[in-house]
Amino acid sequence: MTSPTETDSLSGLAADAYVYGYPLVFDVSMISAFMYKGFGSLPPTPFNRFGHSTKLATPDAHFVSVNNDTVYSIAQLDLSGGPILLHVPDTAGAYYVLQFVDVWSNNFAYLGKRATGTQEGDWLIVPPGWSGTAPDTVAGVIHAPTAVISIVGRNACDGPDDMPRVRALQQQLTLTPLDPATHRTGLPALDPDVPEEVLFYERLRVWMAAFPPAGPDQDHQERFQPLGLLEDGPSPYVNPAPALVKTLTEGLKAGKARVEAASNPSGDGQRPPGAWETNPHLFDYNLDHFGIGTIDSPQWKTADREASYLLRAAAARAALWGNHGYEAVYAHTFTDSGGKQLSGARAYTLRFEQPPPVDSFWSVTMYDTPDYYLVANPAHRYSLGDRTPGLVYGEDGSLSIFIQHERPDDPAEAANWLPAPEGVFRPMIRLYTPRQSVLDGTYQLPHIVATD
Repeated sequence: MTSPTETDSLSGLAADAYVYGYPLVFDVSMISAFMYKGFGSLPPTPFNRFGHSTKLATPDAHFVSVNNDTVYSIAQLDLSGGPILLHVPDTAGAYYVLQFVDVWSNNFAYLGKRATGTQEGDWLIVPPGWSGTAPDTVAGVIHAPTAVISIVGRNACDGPDDMPRVRALQQQLTLTPLDPATHRTGLPALDPDVPEEVLFYERLRVWMAAFPPAGPDQDHQERFQPLGLLEDGPSPYVNPAPALVKTLTEGLKAGKARVEAASNPSGDGQRPPGAWETNPHLFDYNLDHFGIGTIDSPQWKTADREASYLLRAAAARAALWGNHGYEAVYAHTFTDSGGKQLSGARAYTLRFEQPPPVDSFWSVTMYDTPDYYLVANPAHRYSLGDRTPGLVYGEDGSLSIFIQHERPDDPAEAANWLPAPEGVFRPMIRLYTPRQSVLDGTYQLPHIVATD
């Protein structure tokens, strides 16, 4: 019989397993959802094909903090049948990025304006352990850490009138198996008889075996042997003993609490009123796989491997498939310069003395709360940035953005108007390909100032 002390210890181990395995379980679940249900305007799409959005996001796209700057093209790849040839079109200098993510949510390669330029080219994507010879015609080889991966593509789009250009590029983005006759295995099936209360651990057990992580992480997984997570064959969770169910459910609850706390930090109370919250290093948990377009340096790695597991889980919970900070940095705020909550009942100014230091582009997007959806407005303007036509700049090069619910009466202010909802709101600034001053914190975004 298991003693109370042993049960407590095992529950703590189950919580550790939840934190460790959450990114894998969530990532694979999203892959499955994409293939069978799609995401918003992205249609359901089988393995080894791209699904394309056909428009920029609008308020009817009810997704948390969806961006209004780029149009998505997403593919889920099953490399168990062998390498796949990716063709990328020439974007003629326009920003795009193809982000490669393994099932543990590690960003392991990038193609695009920052990483490889905007010219046309072919790239070979190969499965773990591949030792073949790449065709002479490819620009490079992308080594996948897991047999199933995601490609998350984003094409900059300057508005509805720019969509024909983006659609033409999307049609030229293709995936072709090097050997179309080879068999693919896809996602491994779960035992349908596992009860819902312990299903997370069954998913973790099956998918952990199917998609082994890097060697040091495999060593870490050995700790979870007492929970049944390393067992092969029939599931140990079909008819679990009551003590095991208690251990796993307690661990699940505690693990969830840890991930929620890490993904929604309360701060230390030292942030100045109105300061923008940002974390360029949220995705620095990848410690083992650095392919084309990544930066393999201590600056972009979490020093403590075990600490990286909680960071990885928090990133998956808050921003699955987000980019490294050197590709894009995101900042948001809930308060003005006086520390008061932002609300459409007031009028505000956001003044940039100089444009934010980026090598691609930047934007400010308006979201309501608590859902963080885009805000419907008569101007059909959901974001504003350096690509917005008709902005009025000061003689000194400054740019003042006017944030309020009603359209300003002054024509110059109306040109720079970012519509707010009637109630509270949360704007987000996106900095695409930020410069070093953003990454090291020497550049500070200006505060939003109430003007009434």
